[in-house]
Parts: sequence; structure tokens; C-alpha cells
Amino acid sequence: MSFFPDEVIIEVLARLPIKPLFKTRAVCKLWYGLPSDKYFVKLYNQVSDKNPMVLVEVHDSTKPNSSLICVDNSRGVSEFSLDFLRDKVNIRASCNGLLCCSSIAVKGVYYVCNPMTREFKVLPKIKDQNLTRFYPDSEATLVGLACDPSRGKFDVVLAGYQCAGSSRRPDKTFACLIFDSDSNKWRKFVSFQEEIFTHMNRNQVVYVNGALHWLTGSGSYILVLDLNFEVWRKVSVPDETRYGTGNRVYLLESDGCLSLIEISDTWMKIWVMKDYERELWHMVDRVSLGCIKGLVHGIFPIAQTGECVFLATHKQVLVYHRTSRAWKEMYSVQNNATLPLWFSAHAFRTSIFPCE
Repeated sequence: MSFFPDEVIIEVLARLPIKPLFKTRAVCKLWYGLPSDKYFVKLYNQVSDKNPMVLVEVHDSTKPNSSLICVDNSRGVSEFSLDFLRDKVNIRASCNGLLCCSSIAVKGVYYVCNPMTREFKVLPKIKDQNLTRFYPDSEATLVGLACDPSRGKFDVVLAGYQCAGSSRRPDKTFACLIFDSDSNKWRKFVSFQEEIFTHMNRNQVVYVNGALHWLTGSGSYILVLDLNFEVWRKVSVPDETRYGTGNRVYLLESDGCLSLIEISDTWMKIWVMKDYERELWHMVDRVSLGCIKGLVHGIFPIAQTGECVFLATHKQVLVYHRTSRAWKEMYSVQNNATLPLWFSAHAFRTSIFPCE
């Protein structure tokens, strides 16, 4: 390896998966220190940004615990576990290589972990749990994870309508609990609003520009939580998707920008917000769904870049390559899955991000 300059070696190592990268630490002193070197960590995360993945929890009726499948466009399919948490958990949110998980056994216990490095943090237990996601129906709390690699910190957001008294009936008071990794504390603020969140956006909260974004039930606008100022605001959607087309609309991230994917019986349209301040949307692609016609009604977009889109069906994960306009099946579940894959699929990417 002495024939190559250190700069070239670092560029090569920045393109390794996490596990092989950590194994190379035994080679020499330089390589040993790379995972904690600020320049290398930044480079590694920048390279990983261009390679999105889909993380799927596969629930098998014959097994007590679900398995985790990582679908990678360039490296294929791999399986891993969250057994290092030593708790049975649900994955509630994913952002820049970190996962936010809630304990199934103990309510109010949340973890933030990096499944690739197997580091994790147990968040302080929440005492105020009387939050419900839907008004007036009682559903799970809305969860968001905001991981900012440039600042080396993360925030966890729990949001919902407060339940009044012992009846646990929600009122119109919308409360937010925010965990700040710098202070290691939760803080709370409340507002008053009537928003209906879509059932399908459970896994599709999007973190861009220092804010978390959720699509509302009507699809007529996006509700935004600005974490810097702790205020809620609204962002417009493209006029073409707003006015009652009857098509399904999903909120995703694309290369650091907000993106909407609209699916009809025959077409998939991809919109990207090119100018966040002026809320200017551009349709960047229009894809015929003719070659997957039999799957259209049960297909849901999960993750994307400017080059490809990952979508999940009941039992498959597909990728659409926008340049070649080719479809490819990346994964198909073979067991007795009790839940459709789209219900438990998350956008994911590897990162070297300490969460301890």
C-alpha cells in the first residue's frame, strides 16, 4: 500500500461498508484513527449520502423477533440485528444513519442507535406520555429524528394531541417533546391546531434545512417543525398535486431537498423543491408504471436520490433507475410475513455518527 499516497487510500477507505472499515483499523496507526478523524468522518458521510438504502423490519409469524434487512443498491441485501440494545423495540424514525427506537416492554423508553457501529444511547425516560397522534382518534405518538452530522448532534421529537384527564380523550392542544443530545434533556412546548396526519407518513418524516417535515392527511400542504426556533409553519405543495387529483402523494428527501412523489394508476411523478425559501417546486421526472402494472395499487416510495427510487410493496423492494428507466427487484420476502414491507420500511444510509 506504500505505492499510494495517504490521500488516495483515504478516498478508497471512505467507500467501504462500516464493518470492513472497522476491521481495517488493525492494519496501521493511521487507519486505526480514521473513524474518529473529523475530516475522514465528514468524507465518509458525504460519500454515504449518495448511496441511500432501505431498511426493512420483516415480521415473521413463526419467530418471536423481527429481522432487519438492509437493501443497498450497490451492495445488495444484508441482514443485521439490534440485539445490542438488549430490548425488544420498534423502529420509529431514521435519519442520516441513526435510528430512533421505542421499547415495546416499557412505555416511555426510547433509544437512539447507530446499527452499523452498534453504538446506542438510552434517552431519559419520559414522564408525560399522554400524547396521541390523531385528533380525535387515539393513535401512536408522532416521532421524528433530526440528525445533523455537520453539528455532531441529534434531536428526537415526540408530537401529538394532549389527552385530557383520566378519559384519555385528546383535546386540541398539540404538544411537542424535544430531546436535545447536547443538553441530554427533554423540553416541551405546546400550540393549538387541528392537523390530520396521513397514516402512511409514519416512516416518512423528512429532515432538511434544520426542520422536520410531515405531509398532512389532505396532502394540501406540509407541516414543518423548525427546530431552531421551535415553531410550526406550513409549506406549500405543487399546485398540480394539491387540487383533488385523487392520486397518492408521498413526502421524501432527495439529495438534501424536499421531494414529493405522486402515484396514479399509470404514472409516477417526482417533484423536488429546488428553492426552499421561495417554496418553488419542479417536476423532475414522469415515470410510466406500465411494466409494474399489477403492483401499482400496493406500491409505496421509501427513499431516493437523483439517480434512483426505492419502492416497497407487500412482499418486495424494488428500485427504479431513472437514467436507464429500468426496474429491478432488490428483495423479496419468502417467509410468513405478517405485515406488508411498506409498513415497516425506512429510508437509511450508513454513517459514522457517535450517539453515545
